[in-house]
Amino acid sequence: MSTLPFNQGQPPFIPLPAFVRRPENEMIERSRDFLAEMRRRRTIREFSDEAIPDEVIENCLRVAGTAPSGANHQPWHFAVVRDPALKHKIREGAEAEEREFYAHRAPQEWKDALAPLGTDADKPFLETAPCLIAIFGQKKTVLDDGCELKNYYVPESVSIAAGFLIAALHHAGLATLTHTPSPMNFLNSLLGRPQHEKPYILLVVGYPSEHCQVPNIGKKTLDQIASFH
Repeated sequence: MSTLPFNQGQPPFIPLPAFVRRPENEMIERSRDFLAEMRRRRTIREFSDEAIPDEVIENCLRVAGTAPSGANHQPWHFAVVRDPALKHKIREGAEAEEREFYAHRAPQEWKDALAPLGTDADKPFLETAPCLIAIFGQKKTVLDDGCELKNYYVPESVSIAAGFLIAALHHAGLATLTHTPSPMNFLNSLLGRPQHEKPYILLVVGYPSEHCQVPNIGKKTLDQIASFH
């Protein structure tokens, strides 16, 4: 249940709060610093089991909650999982779907594309990592009085919030893996989420293991990902 995602009875518009207009040279410097910071981010699959401070996860989730969304309905839910027994059940569910994927559902072209990354149906990181965050999108918002509101642009809104969350976790000093077994509806029953919520990403969060290795890959250049008109 939730209240309306905006303040009833309050003025519909207020002066823009807290915006900081920066000098051009400072803008360029900050953009370069953030680029350098994000270029250090790597997806990993080898995690330490070292615990993460609660406040770090909570603050990063608050960052995700600032993301823009359709009609400001904020159609997302983040289920944080630390319990070892529950992580084990999630691993079992994910690996069952992954075995089906690799054996029957994935076309050969897809498996060929994944081969250089060394992925397979075995997902030990789902138990090793100290924290899993299941990211759900909500087709509707259920109010405290039982009324329902349809949510708009749910995939787009959830995707933006997930990006905010990944960037915030990296900025805080953590590593992540975006795990997407398909389908993921086993997460609804394991985590007690209603059927009008769809799991989009199972985000694995923690510190890299001592001997963590990552694929030797690069990213496309600016000319390859952007055009200017």
